[in-house]
Amino acid sequence: MILLLIGGIVAVIIVIALFFILGFNGLVTKRNRVQDAWAQIDVQLKRRYDLIPNLVDTVKGYMKYEKNVLTTITSLRSQIVSGSVQDKASANNQISQALKSIFAVAENYPDLKANQNFLNLQDQLTNTEDKIAFVRTSYNDYVLDFNNAVQQFPGMIFANMFGFKKADFFQAPEEAKEPVKVNFDDVNAPGPGARGATAQPQQKKPQKKPQK
Repeated sequence: MILLLIGGIVAVIIVIALFFILGFNGLVTKRNRVQDAWAQIDVQLKRRYDLIPNLVDTVKGYMKYEKNVLTTITSLRSQIVSGSVQDKASANNQISQALKSIFAVAENYPDLKANQNFLNLQDQLTNTEDKIAFVRTSYNDYVLDFNNAVQQFPGMIFANMFGFKKADFFQAPEEAKEPVKVNFDDVNAPGPGARGATAQPQQKKPQKKPQK
């Protein structure tokens, strides 16, 4: 009888130990997936960080701004590799909007559009943007899975015991989803070979009087 009792107690202890081990290891695995996915985003953010100065140097010889897009994109650059996930996401989204503005304004500069360095940088930055969007989807999926595990039973028990915290999503705020608005009046002077940033009004042709 005593042996059965001892055996039952040992079995219960083993079951409880397995419950804690599997629960804890499950959260660790999910957290590691989040961290690994974030590392892939970070690689692409740092790649963009390295490309931006070259783009600014190439573009500023053609476009002359009054401390707007080029200044903004330079100041935001440092935030890409520092701060929280939300800080980096915000800076990344603002830089995406600024880059779209630069590429839109570049349409008014034939010489810039033909500049091989600019075309190469544009291609690399666009490619980096696509990679960020791709890995962001995987990251957010892993964050959702981890956060569900942390908030649901029995995962919440281990989360509270061992200090597992919800992870932040890497996503665009609502204003970043709106179409880019480009104000061509921000350009002080047309760059070399520019057609001009502001369209000239067309003169109306005199209408012929109907013959009687």
